[in-house]
Amino acid sequence: MTPTSRSSSVLAGVSQNMSAKIGMISLGCAKNLVDAEIMLGSVLQHGMEITTSAEDADVLVINTCAFIDSAKEESIEAILEAHQQRGLSKRPHQKLIVSGCMAQRFSRELREALPEVDAFIGLDQVSELGTIVERVVAGVGSAGHSFVTARPAYIPDYDTPRFRLTPAHSAYLKIAEGCNHPCSFCVIPQMRGKHRSRSPDSVLAEIRGLVGEGVREINLISQDTTYYGMDLWPEKAGPRQPVDSSRGPTLAALLRAIQEIEGEFWVRLLYTHPAHWSDELVATIAECDKVARYIDIPLQHIDGSMLQRMRRETSRHHIENLIDKLRAGIPGLALRTTFIVGFPGETDTEFEALLEFIERTRFERLGIFKYSQEDGSRAAKMPDQIPAKIKNARHRIAMSIQQKIAHELAREKVGRELKLLVDQPHIGRTEADAPDVDARVVLSKPAPVGEFISRRIAGSRGYDLLA
Repeated sequence: MTPTSRSSSVLAGVSQNMSAKIGMISLGCAKNLVDAEIMLGSVLQHGMEITTSAEDADVLVINTCAFIDSAKEESIEAILEAHQQRGLSKRPHQKLIVSGCMAQRFSRELREALPEVDAFIGLDQVSELGTIVERVVAGVGSAGHSFVTARPAYIPDYDTPRFRLTPAHSAYLKIAEGCNHPCSFCVIPQMRGKHRSRSPDSVLAEIRGLVGEGVREINLISQDTTYYGMDLWPEKAGPRQPVDSSRGPTLAALLRAIQEIEGEFWVRLLYTHPAHWSDELVATIAECDKVARYIDIPLQHIDGSMLQRMRRETSRHHIENLIDKLRAGIPGLALRTTFIVGFPGETDTEFEALLEFIERTRFERLGIFKYSQEDGSRAAKMPDQIPAKIKNARHRIAMSIQQKIAHELAREKVGRELKLLVDQPHIGRTEADAPDVDARVVLSKPAPVGEFISRRIAGSRGYDLLA
């Protein structure tokens, strides 16, 4: 896709003479990172230059996150720091643009609170940054202008220009955008809109291109990867309807098509929702050796009452049955999940149920979030909000249990021969480790970056392995 252009004689003149340097600070999750890559692809397409030095940039873009309070605070601090440095640098006329989830959700409030910002862009404008930069530099529109549209509908395509910010051998591929789930703690649907899947042909074309460039790891992402394709069915799927490829595009069918692509690579599934797993998907992963034996499946809690209050569209019985199916059906599987502690009304008994579940299930990878009271969410208005002191204590207890489990599981790998993807000459990762969030393997002998190798595990050090 080429960025949408706005007809203007002023813009035409600016475009012909534009040689601006564009810098970017991108915060938040991998989905936001893909948006950043698309924005940078757009500015390159418009003949501009990308710089890694903020002080050298004619235009600095802050790509924000608004998932939880701490992310919003980090985004605000980054904006204010950028403005302060602008005043101290050699480029006092540097333009400042704010993009991302916080700009999408709070553009009106931010325009009033942050007059320092020259423009705000939303999630629908990520492929149009080059055009917007031209307008901002040319002074078209008022200071603090917002290009944000109310209900995001954009999804990238296989030929959307991108400037990848990941290592050459690893990439994130967004297969869908938006979310249809009603989780009471979350406001992502309000920011990113309804779920909308890319076509299978678009996804497959992008994967072929990435593999042809030498990419060895493709991380499939969306707000709910397991819902992929179901919005394209003749009749839209509900959370508990049967999921099978005879009804239309599914993740299982996509994975089988990916398996047929030539080349040595693995595909990793991130952000799968427990409500949309099917027997077909479990069998597909087991049969496709290019799909990493790694499932990221955020569960958020296990107590039935908590799951209902969180509006998770699932139950304890369903979750426990699904985990049994996954581990029985996919030998060697590593499960990653996340839980929330301190959700409104969480009792000591409900928290103890979560701890017992963590100890018994022994997840290979696990993260704990402290509940964040998000304005606009149902949970923010619930009674019995948990004090920060209790949330902090519960977080420490849960993580201490998981740390012990993770260290034990790491020691169990000693003596085994494992396939590794090399990130740095002395650092690799196993199938059980997603980039940036999981453990690593420290190599005693250097190996070629971006290649698969096989090494015997000689020891462990905390979460990490030694080979």
